[in-house]
Amino acid sequence: MLAFFSNAAARVRRDEKGATAVEYGIMVALIAVVIIVAVTLLGGNMYKTFDSVACQVKGGTYTAAAAGAAAGTAGTCSK
Repeated sequence: MLAFFSNAAARVRRDEKGATAVEYGIMVALIAVVIIVAVTLLGGNMYKTFDSVACQVKGGTYTAAAAGAAAGTAGTCSK
């Protein structure tokens, strides 16, 4: 009986599946944080870029908003 418990204890010490799952969970959380920060920082620029491309596809000329304009203010598209 003692041998059974000692073998079981040795298996538990060698079993690192739980630690690996925790490590993967931490990596996924860090990747999510990096994605959220990147989208937050680049979101406004991406919006302006897509707006400019949409204007050019329509055959117009895109004029960016003034530097002092309110945040989120888009430029204008003129033909």
